[in-house]
Order: sequence, then structure tokens, then C-alpha cells
Amino acid sequence: MINGPTWSKKIRDEVGKAVIGQDSIVERLQVALLANGHVLLEGMPGLAKTLLVRSLGSALGVQFERIQFTPDLLPSDVVGTMIFQPKTGTFSPHQGPIFANMVLADEINRAPAKVQSALLEAMQERQVTIGGQTKPLPRPFFVMATQNPIEQEGTYPLPEAQTDRFLFKLIVGYPKAEEESAMMQRWGQVTQQPSVAAVSSGEELLSLRSEVDGIHVAPAVQAYILALVRATRALAEGSVGKRLLNYGASPRASLALYQAGRALAWLRGQDYLGPALVQELAPDVMRHRLGLTYEAEAEELTAEGLVAQVLEKTPVPAV
Repeated sequence: MINGPTWSKKIRDEVGKAVIGQDSIVERLQVALLANGHVLLEGMPGLAKTLLVRSLGSALGVQFERIQFTPDLLPSDVVGTMIFQPKTGTFSPHQGPIFANMVLADEINRAPAKVQSALLEAMQERQVTIGGQTKPLPRPFFVMATQNPIEQEGTYPLPEAQTDRFLFKLIVGYPKAEEESAMMQRWGQVTQQPSVAAVSSGEELLSLRSEVDGIHVAPAVQAYILALVRATRALAEGSVGKRLLNYGASPRASLALYQAGRALAWLRGQDYLGPALVQELAPDVMRHRLGLTYEAEAEELTAEGLVAQVLEKTPVPAV
């Protein structure tokens, strides 16, 4: 049996050879890998989002592909297309970059909706359709998408159906002063480039999920998860005061809190999921699943603030 904290530290230490800081983000990415979920990373340009995902793929020793999303990208550039073979007079499928274990959808909000929607079948069903033929994707399979803030020029908001398929939406912030200073000292020379070795494998990752499935979740904690998610829907219905949301968190949020909570508990060496870990994960699970009303935006409310409000008002079970 592999120890959760030991495995987590092994991956974090290797990724840390290329990315300084962002330990909490790396831990969340590990949670997503164990929970078989996709992640959306949002932050300003230059915060090493792409390097972080690439380094994680290298540390895991899995096949990695990067897709740069642009306004002129086509769905066939993502999933593949049918190619005519002159010798045989037939068409054969040409697989796109989506056929990898870890796919980095870089700046996903710079492509229009029809390209973003090309990922939906892959993210949900772990398969794609090319020329009427259904092709399964490799196992494990993850989409790690990055996006710049919506208010930046040349970006498109993601459809709600797609954002809901991301287990987490993580906000990548600026590094601390000492971390930025360490970056200059380590990477200040042009000849120095970060090098990350494989310390795990896709097979090992798949085997660890059975250990995550063994984490106990008490009925009271399950009820707490449901209460948190359903409280966001009450804000959308206006049954608890002013209507602040157009829509609340979907059932995928309940499942995400349950699965991610068990994965985080395993990574931290616990054999059960407690309310504290659920509270810690709630903002990352629900911030992209809430649709604010115009009234809420006029009052300068945020999704994070409403999640905090729900956490404060929902009774915490004694476990």
C-alpha cells in the first residue's frame, strides 16, 4: 500500500524543480488526478500555468499533449479527422492531440464555443467520434485547461455546460516576493532550463484510486455536502431572501466534493473525510458552477463570497 503523503511529496518535490511555490495548486491538481477530474486554471499571463501542467505530466510519466487554443482553431484540430488514402481509395481516421493521457488546453477561452464544445464528449465520456466512429481515449485521461481572465481582450466566456465538467476551477495568483526572488536566482541564466523526471506512472495513478475509494465518509458528512450544494440553489430560487444567483451548483458539485474530499483526505494521510476538508474544497468546486444575477454583480458580490456565505450559514456536523 502506498502512503498518501509520501506519494504527494514525491510529486510536489519533482514539480518544484521547475515551478517555485504554488504548492496548494499542485496539491489540488493531485486531488483531481486521483478523483478522475479535469481542472480549469485561471490567472494572468506569466504565472507559469502552462509550465506547471507540463511539469506535472513529466513527473507522472504520462503522455502529454498541448493544444494552443486560438480564434481560428477547428474542432478537427483537437479530436482529429478522416484522411483519404489514395492507394486504397478509402478514408482512415487521423487521431488528434486529444489522444493523450494529459491534455493541456492552453488559453481555452481564446477559441469560440464550437471548438470548446469539441472537448465535451472527451471530458465526459472519455471518448471522441471521428467520421462516425467512436474512439476510446487512453487511460488515465485528464484535461488541464488554462484561461486568462474574461475581462482581457480577445477572450470568450466558456459555456456553462463545459465549465460544469471541470472538477475544480483554481485561481493562480502572483508568487510571494521570496519565491519570485528564488526564480531569478535559479532561472536567471539563459542556459538553465527546468528538468523534471518521471517519479510515477499512469498505471500507479490508476491503482491508487482503489485506496482513495477506501476513505470513509460518514452519513453526516454526506448530508453536509448535499446541504452546501442545495443551499446555492436556494439562492437561485430566492427562497432565502434576495435572488442572487441565476442558477446554483449542479449535482456534479455534490459528486465532486465527495470524490475530491476523499482524495484530499488520502493525500493527507487520513482514513476518513471530515467537514473541514469539505469546507476547504468548496470554493474550488463551486466558484465556476454559480451564475450571478445582475443584482448581485451590481452589489459587487462574487461567487467566492456567496460560497463563503453558504459555508457560514450551513450547520457543521459533529464528526
